[in-house]
Amino acid sequence: MPTTLLPFPRHVSFAADAALRCESRHDGASLTVTQPAAAPVRFALDGDVLRLLDTEADAAALSHAAMAALDAAFAHGAPRTLRVLLESREAEQRLHALGVLVRDPSGARGSVAHAGLLWQRPELYLAPSAGPYPLRYALTDGKRHPQRAPKPHGVVYARHIPWLDQTLTLRAAELERDLPLLHRWMNDPDVAYFWNEEGDEARHRAYLQGLIDDPHMIPLVAAFDDAPFGYFEVYWAKENRIAPFYDAHDHDRGWHVLIGEPAFRGKAFLTAWFPAIQHYQFLDDPRTQRIVGEPRADHVRQIANLDKAGFSKVKEFDFPHKRAMLVMLLRERFFGEHLLFPSLAPSPASPSTAQQGPNP
Repeated sequence: MPTTLLPFPRHVSFAADAALRCESRHDGASLTVTQPAAAPVRFALDGDVLRLLDTEADAAALSHAAMAALDAAFAHGAPRTLRVLLESREAEQRLHALGVLVRDPSGARGSVAHAGLLWQRPELYLAPSAGPYPLRYALTDGKRHPQRAPKPHGVVYARHIPWLDQTLTLRAAELERDLPLLHRWMNDPDVAYFWNEEGDEARHRAYLQGLIDDPHMIPLVAAFDDAPFGYFEVYWAKENRIAPFYDAHDHDRGWHVLIGEPAFRGKAFLTAWFPAIQHYQFLDDPRTQRIVGEPRADHVRQIANLDKAGFSKVKEFDFPHKRAMLVMLLRERFFGEHLLFPSLAPSPASPSTAQQGPNP
């Protein structure tokens, strides 16, 4: 049975780039997209068909609005495959070139949009970038790995979260701006239990500066509508301490997390940021096919949450400081099973499930 899309007051697309940002609104009859310096575009969503109603926008603006409409529709419960009727050959060709639309295999009129393809378009969620960094190998401490791109600055990822009506952002950490936050969070007993990094501000200054200087690590601060709530470390696995324990590929990535603000440790927030950090890692470089993690092998609750988020248990192994479980998420599974909006969301977070530190 086709899903009926319920009305929603707004949905923000292309949230990381003000020049591209769009807002969609659905009143139960039509889905209207507004965008900078372009005419509004109205669509009808009937079951599994997204159909253009009217617009004075040109083909470029229409294709941009169609991406926003699809983003909003998929985020608010539309079927994960939609037939799209735009009445503009040029707009459809633009979207076919991006992989947003594909030919309908049945030969029916119009084209088909798949959520798992749309969610791989980086411009919908990432800040503008130069694209994948050219491949050139380097050696670090005897490890051969691709030379990594220069560190990003500012917001790197943004996505509107429908059930919160807030925008989740990830931005590159800055020493002076973020040191007070990190210092306070690292000394929270719930965080310190898993991270083992409590201490004075000088220790945390050296810690954060070391990560900012390390080419294989990206420290990130997460916020909902500009309210910082957590800290992530995203790393390239090939240069990381995890590499000797499995066959690390050139563009495998991994991550650590702490949720510093207790008010943001509930289920509604967990189901927003948990898949978002995986989404960012897959979008940041399309060559990334796998994301790995190394929680404590006896941390049953955390491993259960990772399992629900699509991570497979690979094996147990011994770090010098802990017995760990190697877990792995495949790109094909994340997008193919629509885990950006998982149907089986992780259970409510407690302090023990909202932290995955490097030194537990």
